[in-house]
Amino acid sequence: MTAATAEAPTDDTHGYSARHLSVLEGLEAVRKRPGMYIGSTDSRGLAHCLWEIVDNCVDEALAGHCTHISVVMHADGSFSVGDNGRGIPVDLEPKTGLAGVEVVMTRLHAGGKFGGVSYTASGGLHGVGASVVNALSARVDVEVDLGGETHAISFRRGVPGEFADDGRPNARFKKRSGVRQVRKVAKKTTGTRVRFWPDMQIFIKDATVEQSLVLDRMRQTAFLVPGLTIDVRDERGEEPVEETFRFDGGISEFCSYLAKDAPLLEVLRLRGRGHFTETVPVLDDQGHLTPTDVERDLEVDVAVRWGTGYDTDIKSFVNVIATPKGGTHVQGFDRALVRVLNEQLRAVKLLKNGDENVLKEDILEGLTAVVAVRLPEPQFEGQTKEILGTSAATRIVTQVVSKELKAVFETPARGQKQPLRAVLEKIVGAAKTRISARTQRDNQRRKNALENSALPAKLVDCRTADDRSELFIVEGDSALGTAKLARDSEFQALLPIRGKILNVQKASVADMLKNAECAAIIQVIGAGSGRTFDLDSARYGRVVVLADADVDGSHIRCLLLTLFYRYMRPMLEAGRIFSAVPPLHRIELIKPRKGQGKYIYTYTDGELRRRLVELERKGQRWKEPIQRYKGLGEMDADQLAETTLDPRQRMLRRIRVEDAEEAAKVFDLLMGSDVAPRREFITAGASELDTERIDV
Repeated sequence: MTAATAEAPTDDTHGYSARHLSVLEGLEAVRKRPGMYIGSTDSRGLAHCLWEIVDNCVDEALAGHCTHISVVMHADGSFSVGDNGRGIPVDLEPKTGLAGVEVVMTRLHAGGKFGGVSYTASGGLHGVGASVVNALSARVDVEVDLGGETHAISFRRGVPGEFADDGRPNARFKKRSGVRQVRKVAKKTTGTRVRFWPDMQIFIKDATVEQSLVLDRMRQTAFLVPGLTIDVRDERGEEPVEETFRFDGGISEFCSYLAKDAPLLEVLRLRGRGHFTETVPVLDDQGHLTPTDVERDLEVDVAVRWGTGYDTDIKSFVNVIATPKGGTHVQGFDRALVRVLNEQLRAVKLLKNGDENVLKEDILEGLTAVVAVRLPEPQFEGQTKEILGTSAATRIVTQVVSKELKAVFETPARGQKQPLRAVLEKIVGAAKTRISARTQRDNQRRKNALENSALPAKLVDCRTADDRSELFIVEGDSALGTAKLARDSEFQALLPIRGKILNVQKASVADMLKNAECAAIIQVIGAGSGRTFDLDSARYGRVVVLADADVDGSHIRCLLLTLFYRYMRPMLEAGRIFSAVPPLHRIELIKPRKGQGKYIYTYTDGELRRRLVELERKGQRWKEPIQRYKGLGEMDADQLAETTLDPRQRMLRRIRVEDAEEAAKVFDLLMGSDVAPRREFITAGASELDTERIDV
């Protein structure tokens, strides 16, 4: 290498040197990358900011220092959260020389939740919650009642100071450090109040926190902390809305509240604790991180209830923080359930020698459970705390739940023996249904493509089996006849169904499999059903529901979508289910102009009126009466192909599941067995119904 080539690179437009590096200090990193800390900058992220402040108050309640929390959603878009806990410290922190409350609000990873001294269990553990909210707020006001004084401090986008007292985030602001005393209070009065105005430079314009979301979260928290009173006030509407939550029964009441079906067995409460050693880095006196073995206690509190239904609802929590994606504590709960219930089933001879063990999915049918653990400094995956990662939780939860559940079955309380037997019989029934379905599916998969006898005789199949293949589920034989002539047999297959299929939301798996129409659909798609559905095995790239554009057609579409949602949900999630949109009217033009078709199709009454006005304005005449299609069977093959089947001209609606939990509620409301909520839904929406669309 020559001397010239060994020189440092010159600074040019394509170079990369130290001057290109950015160093973000303090809260700058939070404002630069808010998604790292709150997940997003939409409504979900805004709600997360509120939860961070609320969770700090809840931690005081968990530590036994707080009995009351108040949450206010103000009309100006700000939020207030207050508690009667110990109050954030206001004395000077020795390392920084700043008041404790200022350190908490302006320094990442600062707080009283490290080391397990101030809090034995808390939801906030990274020390970033309050400071992140401060960084992402246009204004934050903090008041602390402590030592007979109310101490106040304000912040503007994370910078401490003092606002002109007019309650606006853009009020005149003067930078200054330290707290100020604003009034006297009783010496025994302690607590903290935080009010923050989200910075709309950070959050999207439409970001908001729904009232129902706050009420659900606060109700949930009150269930998880017995004896804690939580007041919620929403001042954003025309009339303020106030709710108060307090539940002394804890998660037993929560479990009963969550369950929607009739109980087979009253709520079982399984409680215990375990001990484990964890190696964590700890700061020594010189400021160095040293691996240290720390002794931990983990409390387990579980409520379980089996009902007559088939849906499963398991809520899990760590120090009252919801873990919607589970984690090691839920793994331990599942493991204990499977182990103990298989032992009990064999002990009472419901499972005999040679019978397969029941699986988790059999046990979960009709189960409602709340799994709560408390431990100091839990390990989560990310700041949003959706998954618990503490490995020792699996072992301890398994031990506690196994011991307590086994005791319930072996020494039942008075009146519990028969309900416990009913639970075991339900689990065995679910296992038998699963095994029957698996046998049917395995037999079907062993058939090869040449064994067409394995498919329903009424299936009109296509020649290709690639991603562009389409299965049209057609309503009735009359529409099938027309569709046969209209389809492209290369890639379009037809499966007729007779009338309205079984409402699978109210039926068991066994009843669904007995239904000829449901079984035919599952068999033709060829990918199984339920939890073992295999999307890659589906025989068609997309499935299109082809029903009449009337009330009965809408009902049939709803029944079919219910079948797909309950037993073939991955098809919906992958966006492979569609609804055809056949026209309602056909306008036949008299003397169409050059380049204009003879027929115009419209899909709604409103579109028909607009097209007629447009034609009249252009001086074009049409043949009266205008044809209105009552069903697909009235169409000629060329009309059906042109409007509904031809990919170049047709209109399809893709059916998606954006929010699985909300979709489940809607299907249960519209198609479930509970009549009263459905009647209320229909009554409430009656005023929006267009009576002209009803066939009388």
